[in-house]
Amino acid sequence: MTQVRTLQKIMALSFANSTAAVNSSDTRMAGCLLTGIPGLEHLHIWLSIPLCTMYVAALIGNGILICVILSQPSLHEPMYIFLSMLASTDVLLSTSTMPKTLANFWLGSSHISFNGCLTQMFFIHFLFVADSAVLLAMAFDRYVAICSPLRYATILTSTVIGKIAAATLTHSFIIMFPSIFLLKRLHYCRINIIEHTFCEHMGIARLSCSDISINVWYGLAAALLSTGLDIILIAVSYIHILLAVFRLPSQDAQSKALSTCGSHVCVILLFYVPALFSVFAYRFGGRHIPRYVHILLANLYVVIPPMLNPIIYGVRTKQILEGAKEMFSNLAKESK
Repeated sequence: MTQVRTLQKIMALSFANSTAAVNSSDTRMAGCLLTGIPGLEHLHIWLSIPLCTMYVAALIGNGILICVILSQPSLHEPMYIFLSMLASTDVLLSTSTMPKTLANFWLGSSHISFNGCLTQMFFIHFLFVADSAVLLAMAFDRYVAICSPLRYATILTSTVIGKIAAATLTHSFIIMFPSIFLLKRLHYCRINIIEHTFCEHMGIARLSCSDISINVWYGLAAALLSTGLDIILIAVSYIHILLAVFRLPSQDAQSKALSTCGSHVCVILLFYVPALFSVFAYRFGGRHIPRYVHILLANLYVVIPPMLNPIIYGVRTKQILEGAKEMFSNLAKESK
């Protein structure tokens, strides 16, 4: 039944594309068709259950985390402000993909306008770059706290934090905004079928009948200048942090210092390891790893880190756990 419905949609899109080609020699006006996970169409309903569960958990967990940080004056410190920024970008990143994916799986709503596809693509990549930049800011926060503790309050002032937040958004926007024009300049003359659950830069570019070498090089440069540079700077920060920690005189001081960085390291690994695995698997194992594996990884990547980040910080950070207890206790008192 699912395959018949998909075939009907492809035929309808093919007819729309043919009409568009006759009228304007451009198939963008017909929009795009997101096939979901090719080869696993019969499992879409079953796959939607864990994806929806993780998405809802991410919304609830990050929502609670943001509310705790905003409601507790004791958490109005740089580390927790950066954490609330991370939680916000996590929620937006998963929201930019999951509603459309679940609508596709449940309702067969696979069609998306070309401009809608470009909009989704922009926000997915923009939020990914912003997420990476926030992790870099958090690494800088830990570096200052451990390597220059006496200057921490004077370096990370509220003004500096505001500038870091503004720089994060500006940097992400500048990196990703040109991709819209790079895609719009291309000529589209084929049936616009994207074998994915959401729109991404190269997936759209490959629909074109034009030369996409500029898009390929731009995508590589954007990845290196954003995420690649962030990874290098985070690694350098933690090398300095470890050197400073091992110079501390007592074992207790070393353990305490490492404990303050433990949550951030877990979040960093949770963010970058699946992303790097997905990229390298796609680049070097594309012929050996089935297409549906790449798409499953991409979908899990946008829900698993946002779901687990609040759990990691809630379990490992005493101040957040106590703040959550106090917030819920105040809510219970107000409701009586």
